[in-house]
Amino acid sequence: MTIGGYLIERLAAHGVGHVFGIPGDYVLGFYEQLRQSPLQTITTCDEQGAGFAADAYARVRGLGAVCVTYCVGGLKVVNPIAGAFAEKSPVVVISGAPGMNERERNPLLHHKVREFDTQRRVFAEITVAHAALEDPDTACAEIDRVLHAALRYQRPVYLELPRDIIGQPGRSGHRPPEVHEKSDPRVLAEALAEAAAMINAAQRPVVLADVEIHRFGMQDDVLRLIESAHLPFAATILGKSVLSEQHPLYLGVYEGAMGLDDVRAYVEASDCVILLGAFMTDINLGIYTAQLDLGQAIYATSEKLAIRHHTFENVRFKDFVHGLLAAGLRPHADGARPAPPPPREFVPAAPDAPVTIARLFERVNEYLTDHTVVIADVGNALFGAADLFIRNRTAFLGPAYYASMGFAVPAALGAQMARPEVRPLVLVGDGAFQMTGMELSTIARFGLNPVVIVLNNAGYGTERHMHDGPFNDVLAWRYHKLPELLGVGRAFLVETESQLDAALDAAARHTSSYCLLDVRLDPLDKSAALGRLAERMARNL
Repeated sequence: MTIGGYLIERLAAHGVGHVFGIPGDYVLGFYEQLRQSPLQTITTCDEQGAGFAADAYARVRGLGAVCVTYCVGGLKVVNPIAGAFAEKSPVVVISGAPGMNERERNPLLHHKVREFDTQRRVFAEITVAHAALEDPDTACAEIDRVLHAALRYQRPVYLELPRDIIGQPGRSGHRPPEVHEKSDPRVLAEALAEAAAMINAAQRPVVLADVEIHRFGMQDDVLRLIESAHLPFAATILGKSVLSEQHPLYLGVYEGAMGLDDVRAYVEASDCVILLGAFMTDINLGIYTAQLDLGQAIYATSEKLAIRHHTFENVRFKDFVHGLLAAGLRPHADGARPAPPPPREFVPAAPDAPVTIARLFERVNEYLTDHTVVIADVGNALFGAADLFIRNRTAFLGPAYYASMGFAVPAALGAQMARPEVRPLVLVGDGAFQMTGMELSTIARFGLNPVVIVLNNAGYGTERHMHDGPFNDVLAWRYHKLPELLGVGRAFLVETESQLDAALDAAARHTSSYCLLDVRLDPLDKSAALGRLAERMARNL
């Protein structure tokens, strides 16, 4: 088997069915191998869009892949891969490169930057493992090592393919190794004893669930733990919908002073906060307004386990959760606790009442179904969506840590390719849309049908509330005219509540292509959460 063929075989074995990217001469040979394989190639408008799409695909499917050419393509995908690294999304970056026989005497080949390994060294900083497949004898083993790292750490990895190597045969008889990692049994036993005693002694324990529960396939196990010990749980904004928000023990999103006060008060009054797979980031913690006492906490992730102020090494996250399940935790008494309010019927205040952020999200909440995945870009789109009532688990995606604008539209492409049975509801500001919104062209080309809501407030709304100026303005596009440009789709100009109501009704009925709502908003309107965030961040400027 050729080296390129082996890479395709291993991607398919790990559940990858689509590869996003843009071809170029250094990677055309591998693209031809992809064309003849069961994997489908999704050519996007831009490499950044391909990176965001592969990231969302990985979040939904478990592993994603993006394939680009050398430097001019690879360096354009750096930003989305940096976001995937920060938020633990396992994307395989596959880059073509000049052939080994082309590198003699260090020629100035097109696309080259400084040295032949410059791009690889850049990706070494934003991936958990990397390899340049320059030796056919070791290439297959390197592919196995790198893919294992992507799944073990749930972070992106990088593979560089010299174009004269991909068609060469790998080492004869090579087989992928089986790797089984285990916790140190004595350390695990000590950690479980201390954790179980702490939880059983607590009067008001609470679980704070975050995104690693999904990344490592722990949702069913954590749910059994919550139900067996009757533990109320909240989620972070990054981990929103990691467990079903319809569960009777669900409290809501916890994000310090940025979130709902009753959820904040309940979590912070707990005498045992069990943080599972949590990222202690500024946004997750409400720009550090969270008042969590780690002296009364159990903090378990794939990389760290701490109980109160005791740190335990060599304990796997899965083993710790499985051990708690087997520990026979006592069921805790039911008590008064907050719960997210169910969606209520939206009735336009008046036919010509202008749309506000608050009313927009009220209507969106009513629109959501069991087959909707919400994908939110940065800003009002993300923070306004924090209080949406998501019907199923892993049905909310947003870059709530790395916070890169331009994520949402290409993420809809990746998410719907990964799960064709769902319909994405995309929430994106006009500034972010102007960065990557033309991936609607790719969406149209492949017959996908997301509903895209453009929060059109004439610029960068988050920055306006921190420090305003003309640098926050963008050109006013007629977003509702995009179907005329693309030749497919439906779009609606929305300025009033009655127009919003009618547009979402029409979008729900039109499922044969994408729909776009150009929602005109006051430039200074904002969600309550964004107002609190901007106020705190402005103090640092």
